[in-house]
Amino acid sequence: MNILITGCNGQLGNEMQLLQAKYAQHTWFNTDVNELDITDKDAIKRFVEANHIDGVVNCAAYTAVDKAESDPLLAKKLNADAPAFLAEAVGKQGGWIVQVSTDYVFDGTKHTPYVETDSTCPNSVYGQTKLEGEQAVTKLCPNAMIIRTAWLYSEFGNNFVKTMIRLGKEREQLGVIFDQVGTPTYAHDLASVIMTAIDKGIKPGIYHFSNEGVTSWYDFTKSIHRIAGINTCHVMPLHTAEYPTPASRPAYSVLDKTKIKVAYSINIPHWEESLAKCIAKL
Repeated sequence: MNILITGCNGQLGNEMQLLQAKYAQHTWFNTDVNELDITDKDAIKRFVEANHIDGVVNCAAYTAVDKAESDPLLAKKLNADAPAFLAEAVGKQGGWIVQVSTDYVFDGTKHTPYVETDSTCPNSVYGQTKLEGEQAVTKLCPNAMIIRTAWLYSEFGNNFVKTMIRLGKEREQLGVIFDQVGTPTYAHDLASVIMTAIDKGIKPGIYHFSNEGVTSWYDFTKSIHRIAGINTCHVMPLHTAEYPTPASRPAYSVLDKTKIKVAYSINIPHWEESLAKCIAKL
């Protein structure tokens, strides 16, 4: 197949590229904004037609959650309009799309893991625009697979793990929120499951994927420091109210992964196991 990867310079896009050698039977088109502007509908149409694209993995997104509150138009352009353009173009070719979405489509008021059929209720611009992207993709491409994920990190780009390692080395103490609960996701594991889906055949629908287990940002930080061998920084638990941000975040965003595990017969590693692998690479 001819497969288009967007956002190839991001966390997930980089991990997708690392795995491509294992799937050399396909032709991969790795693009970022310099190669293909996904907010340009005509450019996408031309690219998809000229390169006979059979499938798209959309790793591109506006992910600055707080900035999105003051820049809703750009967030919508990247998170809702661009996926619609991609889905429409590849759908017309009879192809498929994998759209990566987020736990922020939920408001986080549940106390048991979210399943794919739970009602969405985003309470941020980021969450709202990502939900609009999901809806557009589903409408415009019959072979659309949406994978919601959470707390993404990797050795690439800027992310929570790298920030906590840096701050742990720079500071004697650090305050981190303890009353928001979810599951970290190693981008390498997400890329692996996307590759498995491509290999076994895209099954349209909404799926949830993160690593296994549950933690808070505070406990996540403690694990990051322990694994990275940082023991000079005192980490203190903070309430969300003590650390106000422009965008509100889900207090509970644990995702139930049963559907994707059954659909693709996969085992998902525990978040701490994957964190250790990432830190070893860093």
